[in-house]
Amino acid sequence: MPDFDLDSFKKTWQEQPVQQKYDNSEILNMLNRKSRNYVKYIFWISVFEFLLFSVMGLFYFFQGEETNGFLNVLEKLGARKTPEVENSFDKIYLILKILSLLVTAYFVYKFYQNYRRIKIEENLKGLITRIIKFKKTVNAFILISIVLLVAFTSIFTIFIFYALNSQNVEPANSAVIIFIIGTVLSTGLCVLLIWLYYRLVYGIIMRKLDKNLAQLRDIDSLEN
Repeated sequence: MPDFDLDSFKKTWQEQPVQQKYDNSEILNMLNRKSRNYVKYIFWISVFEFLLFSVMGLFYFFQGEETNGFLNVLEKLGARKTPEVENSFDKIYLILKILSLLVTAYFVYKFYQNYRRIKIEENLKGLITRIIKFKKTVNAFILISIVLLVAFTSIFTIFIFYALNSQNVEPANSAVIIFIIGTVLSTGLCVLLIWLYYRLVYGIIMRKLDKNLAQLRDIDSLEN
């Protein structure tokens, strides 16, 4: 029996052809399915957010919690509670809340559209394009959510000064400074929390989708 040569065995083993476990079409199907699932997750998260904000908005509107908080700020600045101020605030609050829900509903619809299109998309370049468009839609949703928060805070702040001016109230400079600093800090904190929320919840899914996109581009480069 000849001697066993380990080095020769290793060399022979390394020279054996390695067959791919999956071909590109199978990998593409798997990535397509995973991408659809990631888009679906974001769609259902956005649906939950829309329903949650709708319920919370209705609850606070009928309970008058937002109005009470707003009137407390006005009173601290020296203004009086009047029916005109309350009615004006309720109208502005209702309009802004409806606008916010409409914007969220629009993006829920866009996420659903993206999910449907990725679901039926079979072309590789088309799938890559769909994923890139979906990423842009998610980024737009996050940016507009932050812009709406800043815009709403600015509108309420302007309305407070309008109410003070209509009642010929001149609050102390210290009170105005405290109010402005408090508004800026609270708005900044809310923006940070929104960014962290989307960074955590949406970011995890988007990073996985980015990984899929990179693999799809690799497949596309091999086919060209």
